[in-house]
Amino acid sequence: MKKGNKYGVHRVLEPKGVLPQPADKIDNNMEIYDNEILIDVQTLNIDSASFTQIEEEAGGDVAKIKEKMKEIVAERGKHHNPVTGSGGMLIGTVEKIGPALEDRDIEVGDKIATLVSLSLTPLRIDKIKEVKKDIDQVHIDGKAILFESGIYAKLPEDMEETLALAVLDVAGAAAQTAKLVEPGDNVLIIGAGGKSGMLCLHEAHKRAGVTGKVLGMGHSDSSTERIEELGLADEVLQGDATNPLEVLELVQEATDGELVDVVINNVNIPNTEMGSILPTKDGGLVYFFSMATSFTKAALGAEGVGKDVEMIVGNGYTKGHAEISLEILRENKHLRDIFERLYV
Repeated sequence: MKKGNKYGVHRVLEPKGVLPQPADKIDNNMEIYDNEILIDVQTLNIDSASFTQIEEEAGGDVAKIKEKMKEIVAERGKHHNPVTGSGGMLIGTVEKIGPALEDRDIEVGDKIATLVSLSLTPLRIDKIKEVKKDIDQVHIDGKAILFESGIYAKLPEDMEETLALAVLDVAGAAAQTAKLVEPGDNVLIIGAGGKSGMLCLHEAHKRAGVTGKVLGMGHSDSSTERIEELGLADEVLQGDATNPLEVLELVQEATDGELVDVVINNVNIPNTEMGSILPTKDGGLVYFFSMATSFTKAALGAEGVGKDVEMIVGNGYTKGHAEISLEILRENKHLRDIFERLYV
């Protein structure tokens, strides 16, 4: 059996010398190296920004969505959207474990969710069985490879697989919110009625405490109604995150002109950078979990309006993020009920 590189560089075809994520094409041959795990894939959870882009390009046509997904994998050896640069994650059953990884805490037959992006995961799609447009999930027959450096979570026994997948797909957002929000903070969650936004609302509400204030902002009526239903926002705002002056005005009114200490951006569309930066206090913090964020627009935009704010790129991984996010659903029955209604 061939020996593989810890980070999967041995799978990179074009261009040589880069890591699998930024690579244009990787080898998706399913013969494993000594430090790889072969997964029999059941479901792909496509990143929200990526799925939205594919759906729009396909005009909402399911057959065209399937065709586009197969085209991406055929060209790149992975589900790495060339427009958004993002991927998603998957659930499947462990089929083989390379001998160099036999001391891992998993066995053949275990159901796992990968916690690394599909944009770096060797993937083969044999058949797309169902596209669930409302929750960005795609049921397939296929195989995938997890590298030695790849992280994963065993699927919990106390919740449906699709529910766990929905949570684990955005686990980094809630866990980062738990680290960033402090008691007494004013917090704005943009996209608070979405999957990651609702989890972030729970953590922001818990961490800011009674001396803080949590604002939950949605765009559509349905999203805003979910924020209201959840009951974790001190104030619910409805606005367009691509209109920074509108967001600023809403936040000024909600905070008596104070603005907010922390902004968590969870939306899946471009051009929301300034809508996140303007309502943030000088010295405050903006966490861009959105994969549609432009570093250039955020950096130059903040400079252009004279805002001295710390900006954090949404790292989808932080220690313990899977456990933290799954525990949220165990802590908050109301939130779990909403997730079960939407994602199971």
